Amino acid sequence: MASSRAVARAVSYLGSSSRYATRPSPNFTWRATRSSTIVPRSLWSRTFANSRALEVKKYTEEHEWIELSDDGDTGIRTAQRSAQALLIIYQGTIGVSKYAAEALGDVVYVELPTAGMEVDAGGNIGAVESVKSASDIMTPVSGTVVEANSLLESKPGTINRSPEGEGWIAKIKVEDKGELEHLMSAEEYKQFTEEVKADEEGH
Repeated sequence: MASSRAVARAVSYLGSSSRYATRPSPNFTWRATRSSTIVPRSLWSRTFANSRALEVKKYTEEHEWIELSDDGDTGIRTAQRSAQALLIIYQGTIGVSKYAAEALGDVVYVELPTAGMEVDAGGNIGAVESVKSASDIMTPVSGTVVEANSLLESKPGTINRSPEGEGWIAKIKVEDKGELEHLMSAEEYKQFTEEVKADEEGH
């Protein structure tokens, strides 16, 4: 297991050192995450042939979702490639859940985050206003916003029609993929919302 300092040096060498540019390591690739690992080059094909196994979608108690996948739009994005080494940055897409969209009613305005905005897990990255109420949007993980869904500026109702698809809020470069471990899976979130409904009906 490589230390974060060692990984940082490796990334720096890949980007700037002529020694590493002309004579890259023949055996390893570096994954640029806080919990970085060194992956043998012999496992590259196996890793990416089965990359769908890396897909993950998690939910928060505040009814946001975040998805990491390998489809080039919502998830794991290759940042730099040399002859022998691959640098990977984890990127996630954030939005509000279908449950939240239904509870909000018709959305009339969405306040979006700006690219380059650095946020901590649980921090406010925007807001959604509907005919019923307004609600802050919290980021499930720490990181840097890389893109906001500009479609929502002219068509905020997209959140109602496709809250977990075209109605996504923002894309974020994930600082620590391990933070997702503290979030709920789809099945756990379903159970959570059922308990919330039961509690509301009981009152």
